[in-house]
Formats: sequence, C-alpha cells, structure tokens
Amino acid sequence: MGEPAGQASADPAARAGDLSDATLAGDRRALARLLTAVENRGAVAEEALRRLYPLGGRAHLVGITGPPGAGKSTLVAALIGELRRVGRSVAVVAVDPSSPITGGALLGDRVRMQAYAGDRDVFIRSMAARGHAGGLASTSGAAAAVLDAAGFDIVLLETVGTGQSEVEVAAAADTTVVIEAPEMGDEVQAIKAGLLEVADIVVVNKGDKPGAQRTAAQLRAMLVAVPRAGARGAAVDAESPRPKQPEVLLTTASTGDGVPELLAALDRHRGTADGGRERARRARAEALVRSILADRLRALLDDPAREAATEQAIALVADHALDPYAAADRLLASLGLGRL
Repeated sequence: MGEPAGQASADPAARAGDLSDATLAGDRRALARLLTAVENRGAVAEEALRRLYPLGGRAHLVGITGPPGAGKSTLVAALIGELRRVGRSVAVVAVDPSSPITGGALLGDRVRMQAYAGDRDVFIRSMAARGHAGGLASTSGAAAAVLDAAGFDIVLLETVGTGQSEVEVAAAADTTVVIEAPEMGDEVQAIKAGLLEVADIVVVNKGDKPGAQRTAAQLRAMLVAVPRAGARGAAVDAESPRPKQPEVLLTTASTGDGVPELLAALDRHRGTADGGRERARRARAEALVRSILADRLRALLDDPAREAATEQAIALVADHALDPYAAADRLLASLGLGRL
C-alpha cells in the first residue's frame, strides 16, 4: 500500500507530515501506520508527535485494569457499544502479552472487538507489552497522545492483565477503572495488588454470578481503609485534600447490564475531578517525558560504538568483579553524564 497522501517519501519529516495530515483528515490507514511508527520509536514517530501533540488534550483517557479473568476485554467491548449508542467516538489501546519468541502481541483483545471493525468512529489497536512492566507498553502514552489529537472523544487504555504491577496505568489516564470479579481472591490480596489504591472507579464484573453483591459490599468496606494514591501510585500526603473514594459498580459485560451506569460514572469523574484532572495531566506529562528519556538513554547505551563498553561492564557485574552501581556510574560517565 502506498502513502496516504500520495507517493512515499524517504525523508522522515516529510513522511511524518504526510501521515499526520492524513490522520487529522480521518484516514484510518494512515493512523494505523503512524501508530506502528510510534511502536517502533523511529524518527517518523518523533516528528509526527511534535506536530500532533499540541492538538491534543481534549479526549478523556480512561485506564482499564485488573486481574486476568475479570472480563476486561468483554467489558471494554460492551463500553464501546454504549459509547457508540450515544454517538461518541472511541479508540482503544489494548496491551497484549508479548510472544516470548517474536516479541509481538497475542491479539486476543482485537479478536474480541471485531464486531466494530467497520465503524469509522471506533479504532482498536493492540500493542505488545514487549516485557515492559506496569501493564502497559512503553509507547502506550505516545499512542494515546496520537489518538487524542486524531479527535476521538474517549481513549480506553486496557492493560495486559498481570494483576500485580499495573498501577502505571494511573499515570497515563484521567480516570482509572479497576475491574474485579466475584470471589477472585481475598481482600488482603486485592490490597496487595496495589490496584485499589489508584482506582477512581471499581467495577465488579460478572454481576450475575454468585457472590457478586457480596464482593461489591466487601470492596466498599475495604476502600474506606485503603489509602488513596496519587496519579503515579504514591500515597497522597496528609497535607493534601483526600481524593474522593471510588465508586463501586456492578456490571455484567456479556449482557450489557450496568454498562450505561459505568459510562455515567466515567462522565461524573471527569466532570468533578478538577484538581485531580490537573494532577493527572501533570503525571501523564511526566510519564511521557521520563519514557522518552529512558528510551534515549537505552538507545545511547545500545549504540554499536558503545556496545563493547556496555558488554564489558555487564560481564564484570556477572562475574561479581564490579558492583552494579559502579557499572551504572561507569556507563553514565562514558556518555558524559557523570553520576546521577
């Protein structure tokens, strides 16, 4: 397939301009190509983000997280249907586990959402986690920024579903929704996961199952005692206003029961979290900048010109001839950064 705006260009800036313009004009194939460039972290993606980022800030970014088996993908599909019913456009970044062989995504989420493949106001993108901790791919924030600039009303970020380390989604979203299922574990385990500390809305899915009402009641009681966390997962200090306790809702995604109420709760959270929204915006900006810094530092260390020094430092650490802190200091010094 050719470039959306005509002939392909070898110049990254020109190609980024073509893809950006076509994306803003509603070309979904151009948007898909641009998101591929974002995943690959190339010069085209960087130039495109420079163009598109100032146009964003309007979409409602919603993180969807929770343990495996809670029905996240089914609920996301049901939420897409409700959003379309009320005439709103929606994009989904569904982060899938990575293949240990190829590093690619196992596209279970996109398969579940194929019913919306022909709807131009629905865009679904599966991204591989590629070993990145926190439940999101390292490029999820950049992808969300592109979809925001593309004009979608709401962007759903569905995490990979590891269940223990997904609090990172709170730094990427305006509203964080934690999905639980009836009788999936005791209360202590739920707190240990850390997810309830960053939840803005808690959903007990599979509400038609035995124990759903009991699980919701237990969660409401627990949330009184669980310390609320800031957007980056750190507990809010005693001097700060305590954020409102999250709502606990019941849904049955397979039938759509409770999904309109979930959408209403999302709208309420966005409409009332004025101070929280500003904190979320700052946390998201910080997460994006830190991600770019980490990627650039990694690229410098992986530069062929420095590969020998990097490998030597790692070998010394493996042999216990050098401690890892000294190795890190040595590599930073080789980049002219000194000790950080």
